This record gives sequence, structure tokens and C-alpha cells, in this order.
Amino acid sequence: MNRNFFKAHPWHGVQIGDQMPELVTAFIEIVPTDTVKYEIDKQTGYLKIDRPQKFSNIVPALYGFLPQTYCSDGIAELARKYSGKDIERGDGDPLDILVLSERAITHGDILCQAIPIGGIRMIDKGEADDKIIAVLKDDPIYGKWKDIADAPKDIVERLRHYFWTYKMLPGETTSNAVDIDDIYGRDVAFEVIRQAREDYRKNFG
Repeated sequence: MNRNFFKAHPWHGVQIGDQMPELVTAFIEIVPTDTVKYEIDKQTGYLKIDRPQKFSNIVPALYGFLPQTYCSDGIAELARKYSGKDIERGDGDPLDILVLSERAITHGDILCQAIPIGGIRMIDKGEADDKIIAVLKDDPIYGKWKDIADAPKDIVERLRHYFWTYKMLPGETTSNAVDIDDIYGRDVAFEVIRQAREDYRKNFG
């Protein structure tokens, strides 16, 4: 009997999928019920505690990243192209993804199949930090959406508001670090995913 005694690294050892960018494999780090922010440890591939959530805002969807992607020079150039803003670099992390599902998924550290429908062009302290928005494959409700235009405005605003406020301290009304430049549709999301794949190849081979 063949056994795999070694866990594949979620960033480097898992394939994004042959049908990308239309269908992608996502690694989920945190879910809406988490009161602690988890993130991947880049060296070991295990989840680690980044910090307890200090305030009442919670991530409004499954949140993780796309394996074998990287936000570097190409992602920064793409953000400059669409925003017209001075963006020096990508944030140096794999491409983030939010996956909407009608079903409650209770824990992270899992893989799922997701269909990208759009994204958030976020600039964090001058670095390009895009968030792809996707729906869970075969989800009975959200799975019918093909583009961000199909999503109710309230859901889109909920996603925007989370990232606009998640670094704010009590009493602050604006974020000095985070700039939500735009919400874009499926075609641009596909372009961002392809570019993040190319940035990964250039940096990791």
C-alpha cells in the first residue's frame, strides 16, 4: 500500500488546477466563525496564529489564497495600469481569495474548488494586495453567479467594508493604510490570476 508520509506545502505543493482561471483550487485559512486570524507559515506550510481578532469585524467569506501564485512586479504593474496610482510593488504573498458559500464551513486548513467572479483592487501601504472574489463550485445559491454583477450590492459592500475597516483602531473613521481602489469583474479577475501565476514562475521557477 502506498502512503504519503509528507504533507504537500499548500502554497508550493498544491496545483491551482488545469482549468484556471475559470476554475481554481483555493486553500482556505480562515472562516467567518474564526475569532483568531490564521495564516500560512511560508516556511513549513502549516497554519499559524497571526493574531486574535481584536474587534467585532469578522471575515465575511471563506478566506485564503491560490496555490502557486505570487503578488510581485507584474501584479504591481497591473494595479498601476488600472488604477493610475503609484504602486511600487506587490505585497509579496500568494494571491488572496474570498470564496462565497451558502453552506456553513466550520474550519479552515482545507482545499476547495472555486469559480472566480471578480475581485477587489486593494492597495495596502502602497503595495498591490488584490482579493479575488469567487463562489464555491456547485454551491446551490452562489454557484449560479458568473460575474460580480450577478451578486447583490449588499454582499459586495460587505466585502469592501471588511477590508476597509479590518485594520482600523477604535475611534478611527478612515483607514490610513488601506485603499480600496475598485471592485472589478470576472475578466479582470482572470487577468490578475494569470499575472500572479506568471509572477510565481518568475520568482520560484
